[in-house]
Amino acid sequence: MRESSGHPRALICGSVAYDTILVFQDRFKAHILPDKLHILNVAFLVPEMRREFGGCAANIAYNLRLLGDDGIPMAAVGHDFEPYAARFRANGIPLDYIRVVPEAFTAQAYITTDVDDNQITAFHPGAMQYSHLGKVTDVPGPIALGIVAPDGRQAMIEHAAQFAAAGVPFIFDPGQGLPMFDAEELRTFIGQATWVAVNDYEWGMLQQKTGWDAAELMRRVEALIVTRAAEGSEIHTKGRTLVIPCAKPAALVDPTGCGDAYRAGLIHGLLRGLGWEITGRIASLMGAIKIEARGPQNHRFTPAQFVARFEENFGLEAARELQV
Repeated sequence: MRESSGHPRALICGSVAYDTILVFQDRFKAHILPDKLHILNVAFLVPEMRREFGGCAANIAYNLRLLGDDGIPMAAVGHDFEPYAARFRANGIPLDYIRVVPEAFTAQAYITTDVDDNQITAFHPGAMQYSHLGKVTDVPGPIALGIVAPDGRQAMIEHAAQFAAAGVPFIFDPGQGLPMFDAEELRTFIGQATWVAVNDYEWGMLQQKTGWDAAELMRRVEALIVTRAAEGSEIHTKGRTLVIPCAKPAALVDPTGCGDAYRAGLIHGLLRGLGWEITGRIASLMGAIKIEARGPQNHRFTPAQFVARFEENFGLEAARELQV
Protein backbone atom coordinates (compact mmCIF):
# COMPACT_ATOMS: atom_id res chain seq x y z
CA MET A 1 0.00 0.00 0.00
CA ARG A 2 1.15 3.52 -0.74
CA GLU A 3 -0.21 6.97 -1.31
CA SER A 4 -2.16 7.27 -4.57
CA SER A 5 0.15 8.35 -7.40
CA GLY A 6 -2.32 8.73 -10.25
CA HIS A 7 -0.98 5.64 -12.08
CA PRO A 8 -2.02 2.97 -12.78
CA ARG A 9 -5.76 3.59 -12.60
CA ALA A 10 -8.81 1.32 -12.50
CA LEU A 11 -12.23 2.34 -13.85
CA ILE A 12 -15.04 0.96 -11.68
CA CYS A 13 -18.39 0.71 -13.45
CA GLY A 14 -21.21 -0.14 -11.07
CA SER A 15 -23.83 1.14 -8.69
CA VAL A 16 -23.83 3.86 -6.04
CA ALA A 17 -26.63 3.41 -3.53
CA TYR A 18 -27.98 4.24 -0.11
CA ASP A 19 -28.78 1.27 2.13
CA THR A 20 -31.40 1.83 4.82
CA ILE A 21 -31.31 -1.01 7.35
CA LEU A 22 -34.30 -1.53 9.63
CA VAL A 23 -34.13 -4.01 12.51
CA PHE A 24 -37.28 -5.89 13.54
CA GLN A 25 -36.75 -7.22 17.06
CA ASP A 26 -38.75 -10.41 16.54
CA ARG A 27 -39.12 -13.17 13.94
CA PHE A 28 -40.93 -12.63 10.65
CA LYS A 29 -42.35 -16.15 10.84
CA ALA A 30 -44.25 -15.28 14.01
CA HIS A 31 -46.21 -12.61 12.10
CA ILE A 32 -46.65 -14.12 8.64
CA LEU A 33 -49.38 -16.74 8.34
CA PRO A 34 -48.42 -19.31 5.67
CA ASP A 35 -52.06 -19.94 4.66
CA LYS A 36 -52.65 -16.19 4.16
CA LEU A 37 -49.79 -15.37 1.81
CA HIS A 38 -52.24 -14.64 -1.00
CA ILE A 39 -53.61 -11.70 1.02
CA LEU A 40 -50.40 -10.67 2.75
CA ASN A 41 -50.73 -7.42 4.70
CA VAL A 42 -48.22 -7.04 7.52
CA ALA A 43 -46.49 -4.20 9.32
CA PHE A 44 -43.33 -4.44 11.42
CA LEU A 45 -42.33 -2.00 14.15
CA VAL A 46 -38.63 -1.25 13.57
CA PRO A 47 -37.24 0.93 16.40
CA GLU A 48 -33.66 0.56 15.15
CA MET A 49 -32.69 2.11 11.82
CA ARG A 50 -29.45 3.18 10.20
CA ARG A 51 -28.45 4.48 6.80
CA GLU A 52 -25.30 3.21 5.14
CA PHE A 53 -23.39 4.30 2.06
CA GLY A 54 -23.29 1.43 -0.41
CA GLY A 55 -23.37 0.37 -4.04
CA CYS A 56 -20.75 -1.83 -5.70
CA ALA A 57 -18.79 0.92 -7.48
CA ALA A 58 -18.60 3.09 -4.38
CA ASN A 59 -17.68 0.16 -2.11
CA ILE A 60 -14.89 -0.99 -4.42
CA ALA A 61 -13.57 2.57 -4.81
CA TYR A 62 -13.57 3.03 -1.02
CA ASN A 63 -11.58 -0.17 -0.49
CA LEU A 64 -9.13 0.66 -3.26
CA ARG A 65 -8.49 4.03 -1.63
CA LEU A 66 -7.65 2.24 1.64
CA LEU A 67 -5.12 0.19 -0.34
CA GLY A 68 -3.61 3.35 -1.83
CA ASP A 69 -4.87 2.80 -5.36
CA ASP A 70 -6.53 5.05 -7.91
CA GLY A 71 -10.05 3.77 -8.47
CA ILE A 72 -12.39 5.89 -10.58
CA PRO A 73 -16.08 5.13 -10.06
CA MET A 74 -18.46 5.58 -13.00
CA ALA A 75 -22.13 5.62 -11.99
CA ALA A 76 -25.39 7.55 -12.11
CA VAL A 77 -26.96 9.10 -8.99
CA GLY A 78 -29.99 11.21 -8.16
CA HIS A 79 -30.85 14.63 -6.74
CA ASP A 80 -30.34 13.32 -3.18
CA PHE A 81 -26.66 12.51 -3.75
CA GLU A 82 -25.03 15.46 -1.92
CA PRO A 83 -24.48 13.69 1.46
CA TYR A 84 -22.79 10.86 -0.43
CA ALA A 85 -20.79 13.34 -2.53
CA ALA A 86 -19.43 14.85 0.69
CA ARG A 87 -18.33 11.38 1.77
CA PHE A 88 -16.61 10.81 -1.59
CA ARG A 89 -14.70 14.05 -1.17
CA ALA A 90 -13.76 13.27 2.43
CA ASN A 91 -12.30 9.93 1.36
CA GLY A 92 -10.47 11.22 -1.72
CA ILE A 93 -12.71 9.36 -4.18
CA PRO A 94 -13.10 11.24 -7.50
CA LEU A 95 -16.54 12.47 -8.55
CA ASP A 96 -15.61 13.26 -12.15
CA TYR A 97 -17.63 10.41 -13.69
CA ILE A 98 -20.55 10.37 -11.29
CA ARG A 99 -23.52 11.58 -13.35
CA VAL A 100 -26.32 13.34 -11.44
CA VAL A 101 -29.82 12.70 -12.81
CA PRO A 102 -31.93 15.54 -11.32
CA GLU A 103 -35.32 13.88 -11.88
CA ALA A 104 -34.38 10.64 -10.10
CA PHE A 105 -33.42 9.39 -6.65
CA THR A 106 -30.09 7.70 -6.04
CA ALA A 107 -30.55 3.92 -6.04
CA GLN A 108 -31.53 2.68 -2.62
CA ALA A 109 -32.28 -0.51 -0.77
CA TYR A 110 -34.61 -0.74 2.21
CA ILE A 111 -33.61 -3.83 4.15
CA THR A 112 -35.65 -5.11 7.08
CA THR A 113 -33.93 -7.84 9.09
CA ASP A 114 -35.26 -9.93 11.98
CA VAL A 115 -33.50 -11.54 14.95
CA ASP A 116 -32.72 -14.65 12.85
CA ASP A 117 -31.01 -12.47 10.21
CA ASN A 118 -33.78 -13.11 7.69
CA GLN A 119 -34.19 -10.16 5.36
CA ILE A 120 -36.97 -8.51 3.40
CA THR A 121 -35.54 -6.05 0.87
CA ALA A 122 -37.14 -3.48 -1.41
CA PHE A 123 -34.73 -2.06 -3.99
CA HIS A 124 -35.39 1.11 -5.97
CA PRO A 125 -32.92 1.45 -8.90
CA GLY A 126 -33.62 5.14 -9.48
CA ALA A 127 -30.81 6.90 -11.32
CA MET A 128 -28.96 3.61 -11.79
CA GLN A 129 -31.16 3.07 -14.86
CA TYR A 130 -29.25 5.94 -16.50
CA SER A 131 -25.75 4.58 -15.82
CA HIS A 132 -25.28 3.69 -19.48
CA LEU A 133 -25.04 7.42 -20.28
CA GLY A 134 -21.51 7.33 -18.90
CA LYS A 135 -19.00 6.00 -21.43
CA VAL A 136 -15.65 4.32 -20.87
CA THR A 137 -14.28 6.64 -23.56
CA ASP A 138 -15.24 9.66 -21.41
CA VAL A 139 -12.20 9.01 -19.23
CA PRO A 140 -9.02 10.56 -20.67
CA GLY A 141 -5.60 9.10 -20.21
CA PRO A 142 -4.57 5.51 -19.60
CA ILE A 143 -6.83 3.06 -17.77
CA ALA A 144 -4.92 -0.01 -16.62
CA LEU A 145 -8.00 -2.14 -16.08
CA GLY A 146 -11.72 -1.97 -15.40
CA ILE A 147 -14.51 -3.81 -13.69
CA VAL A 148 -18.13 -4.24 -14.76
CA ALA A 149 -19.92 -4.67 -11.44
CA PRO A 150 -23.69 -4.89 -10.78
CA ASP A 151 -25.41 -1.85 -12.30
CA GLY A 152 -28.24 -1.03 -14.67
CA ARG A 153 -28.70 -3.75 -17.29
CA GLN A 154 -27.90 -1.53 -20.30
CA ALA A 155 -24.91 -0.01 -18.53
CA MET A 156 -23.36 -3.42 -17.89
CA ILE A 157 -23.82 -4.43 -21.53
CA GLU A 158 -22.44 -1.18 -22.94
CA HIS A 159 -19.53 -0.77 -20.53
CA ALA A 160 -18.32 -4.32 -21.17
CA ALA A 161 -18.44 -3.71 -24.93
CA GLN A 162 -16.64 -0.37 -24.51
CA PHE A 163 -13.83 -1.89 -22.43
CA ALA A 164 -13.40 -4.63 -25.03
CA ALA A 165 -13.39 -2.16 -27.94
CA ALA A 166 -10.81 0.02 -26.18
CA GLY A 167 -8.59 -2.97 -25.42
CA VAL A 168 -8.88 -2.39 -21.65
CA PRO A 169 -8.75 -5.65 -19.66
CA PHE A 170 -11.65 -5.94 -17.23
CA ILE A 171 -13.27 -8.08 -14.57
CA PHE A 172 -16.82 -9.23 -15.26
CA ASP A 173 -18.57 -9.31 -11.86
CA PRO A 174 -22.28 -9.95 -12.52
CA GLY A 175 -23.27 -10.35 -8.86
CA GLN A 176 -26.94 -9.86 -8.14
CA GLY A 177 -27.38 -8.60 -11.70
CA LEU A 178 -26.77 -12.07 -13.15
CA PRO A 179 -30.47 -13.03 -13.46
CA MET A 180 -31.03 -10.05 -15.80
CA PHE A 181 -29.09 -11.73 -18.60
CA ASP A 182 -29.80 -14.73 -20.78
CA ALA A 183 -27.31 -17.40 -21.84
CA GLU A 184 -26.12 -15.65 -24.99
CA GLU A 185 -25.62 -12.33 -23.22
CA LEU A 186 -23.58 -14.00 -20.49
CA ARG A 187 -21.45 -15.81 -23.06
CA THR A 188 -20.81 -12.44 -24.73
CA PHE A 189 -19.75 -10.86 -21.42
CA ILE A 190 -17.35 -13.73 -20.75
CA GLY A 191 -15.94 -13.53 -24.27
CA GLN A 192 -15.19 -9.83 -23.79
CA ALA A 193 -13.80 -10.08 -20.24
CA THR A 194 -10.27 -10.83 -19.11
CA TRP A 195 -11.32 -12.16 -15.70
CA VAL A 196 -14.63 -13.36 -14.19
CA ALA A 197 -15.40 -13.03 -10.45
CA VAL A 198 -18.45 -14.66 -8.83
CA ASN A 199 -19.48 -16.24 -5.54
CA ASP A 200 -20.23 -19.96 -5.37
CA TYR A 201 -24.00 -19.50 -5.82
CA GLU A 202 -23.49 -17.21 -8.82
CA TRP A 203 -20.98 -19.67 -10.27
CA GLY A 204 -23.60 -22.41 -10.14
CA MET A 205 -26.12 -20.14 -11.85
CA LEU A 206 -23.57 -19.06 -14.47
CA GLN A 207 -22.78 -22.68 -15.31
CA GLN A 208 -26.47 -23.54 -15.55
CA LYS A 209 -27.26 -20.60 -17.82
CA THR A 210 -24.26 -20.82 -20.16
CA GLY A 211 -23.77 -24.58 -20.13
CA TRP A 212 -20.04 -23.97 -19.56
CA ASP A 213 -17.97 -25.59 -16.81
CA ALA A 214 -14.70 -24.12 -15.52
CA ALA A 215 -12.61 -25.73 -18.27
CA GLU A 216 -14.85 -24.32 -21.01
CA LEU A 217 -14.95 -20.86 -19.45
CA MET A 218 -11.16 -20.86 -19.02
CA ARG A 219 -10.78 -21.14 -22.79
CA ARG A 220 -12.04 -17.53 -22.93
CA VAL A 221 -10.59 -15.74 -19.89
CA GLU A 222 -7.31 -15.53 -18.00
CA ALA A 223 -8.80 -16.34 -14.61
CA LEU A 224 -12.05 -17.35 -12.92
CA ILE A 225 -12.36 -16.33 -9.27
CA VAL A 226 -14.99 -18.08 -7.14
CA THR A 227 -15.50 -16.93 -3.55
CA ARG A 228 -16.89 -19.37 -0.99
CA ALA A 229 -17.45 -17.20 2.10
CA ALA A 230 -15.85 -18.79 5.19
CA GLU A 231 -14.40 -21.59 3.05
CA GLY A 232 -12.09 -19.18 1.25
CA SER A 233 -11.93 -18.89 -2.52
CA GLU A 234 -10.66 -20.59 -5.66
CA ILE A 235 -8.77 -18.95 -8.49
CA HIS A 236 -8.81 -20.94 -11.72
CA THR A 237 -6.00 -19.93 -14.07
CA LYS A 238 -4.59 -21.48 -17.22
CA GLY A 239 -3.40 -24.88 -16.12
CA ARG A 240 -4.07 -24.80 -12.38
CA THR A 241 -6.52 -24.01 -9.62
CA LEU A 242 -5.36 -22.13 -6.54
CA VAL A 243 -7.18 -22.63 -3.24
CA ILE A 244 -7.00 -19.38 -1.29
CA PRO A 245 -7.56 -19.74 2.47
CA CYS A 246 -9.95 -17.45 4.30
CA ALA A 247 -8.25 -14.83 6.45
CA LYS A 248 -9.39 -14.90 10.07
CA PRO A 249 -11.57 -11.96 11.13
CA ALA A 250 -11.39 -10.61 14.68
CA ALA A 251 -15.22 -10.63 14.82
CA LEU A 252 -18.15 -11.54 12.59
CA VAL A 253 -20.22 -8.36 12.53
CA ASP A 254 -21.72 -7.74 9.08
CA PRO A 255 -21.03 -9.47 5.73
CA THR A 256 -22.52 -6.60 3.69
CA GLY A 257 -19.91 -5.41 1.20
CA CYS A 258 -17.42 -8.23 1.79
CA GLY A 259 -17.56 -9.25 -1.87
CA ASP A 260 -16.75 -5.72 -2.97
CA ALA A 261 -13.83 -5.53 -0.52
CA TYR A 262 -12.54 -8.82 -1.93
CA ARG A 263 -12.77 -7.48 -5.48
CA ALA A 264 -10.82 -4.38 -4.48
CA GLY A 265 -8.09 -6.73 -3.29
CA LEU A 266 -8.12 -8.47 -6.67
CA ILE A 267 -7.83 -5.14 -8.49
CA HIS A 268 -4.99 -4.05 -6.20
CA GLY A 269 -3.00 -7.16 -7.03
CA LEU A 270 -3.69 -6.84 -10.75
CA LEU A 271 -2.70 -3.17 -10.79
CA ARG A 272 0.59 -4.00 -9.06
CA GLY A 273 1.35 -7.06 -11.20
CA LEU A 274 1.36 -9.39 -8.19
CA GLY A 275 0.95 -13.15 -8.58
CA TRP A 276 -2.40 -14.82 -7.97
CA GLU A 277 -1.21 -16.47 -4.74
CA ILE A 278 -0.57 -13.06 -3.15
CA THR A 279 -3.43 -11.29 -4.91
CA GLY A 280 -5.93 -13.86 -3.67
CA ARG A 281 -4.68 -13.53 -0.11
CA ILE A 282 -4.88 -9.73 -0.24
CA ALA A 283 -8.48 -10.08 -1.41
CA SER A 284 -9.21 -12.60 1.33
CA LEU A 285 -7.85 -10.30 4.04
CA MET A 286 -9.85 -7.37 2.67
CA GLY A 287 -13.04 -9.40 3.06
CA ALA A 288 -12.09 -10.39 6.62
CA ILE A 289 -11.37 -6.79 7.62
CA LYS A 290 -14.67 -5.63 6.17
CA ILE A 291 -16.76 -8.24 8.01
CA GLU A 292 -15.50 -6.85 11.32
CA ALA A 293 -17.39 -3.57 10.80
CA ARG A 294 -21.07 -2.78 10.36
CA GLY A 295 -21.90 -1.42 6.92
CA PRO A 296 -19.85 -1.66 3.71
CA GLN A 297 -17.66 1.44 4.20
CA ASN A 298 -16.91 1.86 7.90
CA HIS A 299 -13.69 -0.17 8.21
CA ARG A 300 -10.27 1.47 8.12
CA PHE A 301 -6.63 0.45 8.45
CA THR A 302 -3.14 1.82 7.98
CA PRO A 303 -0.58 0.19 5.67
CA ALA A 304 1.33 -1.08 8.71
CA GLN A 305 -1.80 -2.62 10.20
CA PHE A 306 -2.62 -4.34 6.91
CA VAL A 307 0.87 -5.82 6.61
CA ALA A 308 0.75 -7.04 10.22
CA ARG A 309 -2.63 -8.71 9.64
CA PHE A 310 -1.36 -10.24 6.40
CA GLU A 311 1.73 -11.69 8.09
CA GLU A 312 -0.40 -13.01 10.96
CA ASN A 313 -2.67 -14.87 8.53
CA PHE A 314 -0.31 -15.94 5.77
CA GLY A 315 3.22 -15.79 7.13
CA LEU A 316 6.30 -13.60 6.88
CA GLU A 317 7.45 -14.87 3.48
CA ALA A 318 4.12 -14.00 1.85
CA ALA A 319 4.04 -10.59 3.57
CA ARG A 320 7.43 -9.73 2.03
CA GLU A 321 5.80 -9.79 -1.40
CA LEU A 322 3.40 -6.97 -0.52
CA GLN A 323 4.17 -3.63 -2.12
CA VAL A 324 4.20 -1.20 0.81
